[in-house]
Amino acid sequence: MLKLIFSIIIVASLTWLGHEYAMKLANRPRYIRIWKHALQILEAEIVYSHETIKEAMYRVYHQIEPPVNQLFQCVADNIQPDKEELYPIWQEQLDLFGRSYALNNQDIDILQQFGRTLGQHDVIQQQKYIRLAIQHLERSLEEADQQKLRYGNMSRSIGFLVGVFIVLLLL
Repeated sequence: MLKLIFSIIIVASLTWLGHEYAMKLANRPRYIRIWKHALQILEAEIVYSHETIKEAMYRVYHQIEPPVNQLFQCVADNIQPDKEELYPIWQEQLDLFGRSYALNNQDIDILQQFGRTLGQHDVIQQQKYIRLAIQHLERSLEEADQQKLRYGNMSRSIGFLVGVFIVLLLL
């Protein structure tokens, strides 16, 4: 009886791990799309509305969906008029976001590189850096979609099959 309970726990836990990995693969393209949309809104606010970075961040916060909007709100809340550097605030919030959600290191690097340029240049240069970041995210989105298609269903099946294999080995 005890072997049966442990066997069920092993299979269930490994199946759950496979599903969690598949969910991470499925969420990554969604988050990248949200980030692209957020950067497009930020570009419009900076270029056409001539908003300050803080005001533009608040506008992005109100127009995009969670959880990415929370990052923009936190960055806007932490911007101080007497501080010149925006990048440390951006990096801190991005690190918190990256650990919590389904972005990989490549995606975080793209957003960190963008953050280094944020607020450092005139409107035209800022627009160029935003478009560059969007292009990099587009490439990352294609990769994420391919990984989701290739490994999503497989990870669910492998989780279950590894659980069954371990149970068979232990019996």
